[in-house]
Amino acid sequence: MSDTSVLRLMLAASVAVVLAATVSACKKTETAPTTSTAAPAEGASADARKANVDLIADAYLFGYPLVLVDVTRAVSTNVADATDPQKAPINQFNHKRAFPDYTFTDVVSPNADTLYSVAWLNLSKEPMVLSVPDMGKRFYLMQLMGAWTDVFASPGSRTTGTGKGDFAIVGPGWNGTLPPGLKALQSPTNLVGLFGRTQTNGKSDYKAVHAIQDKYRLVPLSSWGKPYTAPTGLPVVTDVDMKTPPSEQVASMDAATFFGRLNRLMQDNPPAAADAPALERFAKLGIAPGKPFDAAALDPAVAAALDEGMKAGHEKLLAEVKAPRGKEINGWTVMPGNVANFGTDYSARAVVALVGLGANLPSDAIYPHAVADSDGQPLNGANRYTMKFAKGQLPPVKAFWSITTYNDKQNFIQNPINRYAIGDRDKLKFDADGSVTLYIQKESPGKDKESNWLPVPEGSFNLFMRLYWPEQAIVDGTWKMPPVERVK
Repeated sequence: MSDTSVLRLMLAASVAVVLAATVSACKKTETAPTTSTAAPAEGASADARKANVDLIADAYLFGYPLVLVDVTRAVSTNVADATDPQKAPINQFNHKRAFPDYTFTDVVSPNADTLYSVAWLNLSKEPMVLSVPDMGKRFYLMQLMGAWTDVFASPGSRTTGTGKGDFAIVGPGWNGTLPPGLKALQSPTNLVGLFGRTQTNGKSDYKAVHAIQDKYRLVPLSSWGKPYTAPTGLPVVTDVDMKTPPSEQVASMDAATFFGRLNRLMQDNPPAAADAPALERFAKLGIAPGKPFDAAALDPAVAAALDEGMKAGHEKLLAEVKAPRGKEINGWTVMPGNVANFGTDYSARAVVALVGLGANLPSDAIYPHAVADSDGQPLNGANRYTMKFAKGQLPPVKAFWSITTYNDKQNFIQNPINRYAIGDRDKLKFDADGSVTLYIQKESPGKDKESNWLPVPEGSFNLFMRLYWPEQAIVDGTWKMPPVERVK
């Protein structure tokens, strides 16, 4: 199999959505009237038109993460209170109370390692205070993602320890003084995604994790140290599309809708200083923080290229999703090191927003991915496979590791032992020489080996390894994942 990136492989999880959204958007572009009725400037060259189309496509990739995050926020918080199992109002937690099983298809590539606590924050009025209890020896992570999808802080076991903590998440325009005892976490944007993960050692651990989740708190700074109850009965916005996936909503936007929303969002969620050259390029498109987007005010040649440029932006995003990224190690593909800290790599930022919104910093978690065996042949349940860790060569992590099986739709797989992942919290049997052999196959390898069995489906499947709080040997590639070998 050719060199394939994790991000490309993750596309298998959402390719139908991406393609459908792109086709829908392209059809809309072909049938709808142009954003502006202005004709191209007389004598405009094909090269000049192409330059305008390319510029619009680049602007689309640049702004895509911010617009997608805002649509996701709107859908995820448009409820009256936090009793909804999937959503919660702004500045409130939504706690996931159980692992999904094979019937769950709402989210691709789910995990069976942590229970999530998710919140969307609006810091435009004041900071929000995040409080966590003493975690003992349990691993946890509170990933904080700015509106442009870069992770700006990740309080948790790796960075701040497992003791009780109170963190003030501060927006870019706030200049007050924090009370003693609060640790400031400076956000570059007023819109923040909080993706908390609490280590969960199987279903028997649910009760203990629920008790921890119930102690997580989000409180406005003005209410810090006072009795506080999160508001309920909040108004639900009727014009928010709650049925169409956010990625499809963004893909169906015309230029006026997309760039108008981008400009509005950039006022409260300013681009980084390093984005200044890009914004200078996009100024001729009327793109600037807080500026109303008016296609009629653009140069006629630019206005005439808007629809074509938006279509090119969709196509370029899809091409970037398919493009190779990362590096291959023993048949496993590992994400590039700039995930969640993209700098000015706008293509990578847009790709990860689409196929892996909320990706962790590599220092918090690394996700090797395999779709082929050691001979380069696609993984298929018609075969049997083994994966052998030599003595002393189990994954060197400070938190935990696991390997999860997914079918070709990136869902869990129904199996007789209801096991979707295997890892260091399972009672693995060691071989006589001190090694550990995993049996990756559809049928049981025998009762004596079922402790090391990872079930797979009849047809094609893929594997994700989760390495939380990886040690330096994983980060620098000194430690290598064992290959998945077909039993011949």
